[in-house]
Amino acid sequence: MVASTVTVLTVTASGCVTVHGEREVVPSATKAEADRALRDFLTAYNKAEKAYDPALDAARVTGPLSAINQAGLKVRGAQNPGGNPKHVPLELTDAKFSIPKKAGWPRWFVADTKSNRRGDLRWVLVFTKGSKDQLWEASYLNLVSPDKMPELKKDKDGWAEPVELNSPSLAVAPKNLGKEYTTYLKSGGDTFAPGDHTSTWKSFRDKNTKRRGIAVQYIDEPQNEGTFAPVGLRTQDGGAMVFFSTHHYEKQTAAKGVNLTVEPEVKPLLKGEVRQSVMLERVSNQVVLDPAGSGKVTFLSRIQGLTGAKGE
Repeated sequence: MVASTVTVLTVTASGCVTVHGEREVVPSATKAEADRALRDFLTAYNKAEKAYDPALDAARVTGPLSAINQAGLKVRGAQNPGGNPKHVPLELTDAKFSIPKKAGWPRWFVADTKSNRRGDLRWVLVFTKGSKDQLWEASYLNLVSPDKMPELKKDKDGWAEPVELNSPSLAVAPKNLGKEYTTYLKSGGDTFAPGDHTSTWKSFRDKNTKRRGIAVQYIDEPQNEGTFAPVGLRTQDGGAMVFFSTHHYEKQTAAKGVNLTVEPEVKPLLKGEVRQSVMLERVSNQVVLDPAGSGKVTFLSRIQGLTGAKGE
């Protein structure tokens, strides 16, 4: 599964970012630009996936998708040095672009596409660009059932409406979703609707803290900086579809006399020697429906990938 550039940015109180004083509210991209960005990503993604070489699409991914994609390619490349002889190119068709009008940089848009994989699930990507001189890069990717995709608010010209990160009109301000989610995984609560990525996953982890002489600890952290920052679009009902990312650590510590098994997919990412414990590092990117006013936040999709491991 698939899972930067440095520039000087100033974050405004509203959560918008301005560069060189550019404050005019304009579409983040033309529809032609969005289509080209999707095609350029797809070309690089297929080359990298065929060769299992992260360098081949490194310039076209960023944020949580980059962390997941690049680590996954590194693992598969180590396991298959000759690449993927059974590679079937990914095809993304029926692209529907939701391009917000906003001021300043970074600029971004959402592509909702049909793929030749995973049944009828839509591949929903966020593309972002930190300045006019940068390439468009895919920062988020989620697979969403078409019947769960919300109707987004558009103006008379078809442009989408972005949601401010500190918006008080939503059940949870987008900038707080990562913190609320990691708090929920630790302590529970009623912020999120029950489901695979909330109540089910929390229950699994709560029951999985001991495994035949191995103690398991979980540490979860929100990710809100740079290309890991949440982005959201207003829906027709006044809520928002929001993408956000989180960091998850799983520490396994063996009792005396118990050996830890290092799985094959961990070894290419492992630093240090596994003697008594191993820390697994994962990045997760998710898309949710954040209702207007009050109510429970509902997950549409979540993709998680192993991005690092450290033995002690």
